[in-house]
Amino acid sequence: MIIKHFSVLAALFLATLTMTAQQKPERPFSGYLYNKEHNVYMRINLYDEDVVISWQELFGQLPGYLAKEGTTFCWIITSADVDGNAATLQMINDYGSEDLTAKLTQDNDSVYTLQQVNGSTIKVPNKGKWAKLPKTIQFIRKK
Repeated sequence: MIIKHFSVLAALFLATLTMTAQQKPERPFSGYLYNKEHNVYMRINLYDEDVVISWQELFGQLPGYLAKEGTTFCWIITSADVDGNAATLQMINDYGSEDLTAKLTQDNDSVYTLQQVNGSTIKVPNKGKWAKLPKTIQFIRKK
């Protein structure tokens, strides 16, 4: 009798989990992405476009940005077009002097690749100098 009730409860629990998972849409282009090698990260929400750069609030809500740890310099995502597991990003540096188009691809649940397609090269401050990031760089999604 107890086993029968346990089976029914387990089935109801699994059904609830399945329904909850189906109701929550996947949002792979929302969150925090990090590249340890270059010490850069991306904060993104390409769906709601509600990311605020905490030290540069005057830009308002955005699709996201790319920044280097320990600095206030960033590349701002001004617009994004999500298509399946890839997104095309329009980016400018926070001075407004350089811009580029990049493609952000979700490779799997936790790995993303940012590829600079055309325009300026992403440069970030590094020990008092500007360091160019590679044209293609991988990020890991942090939970």
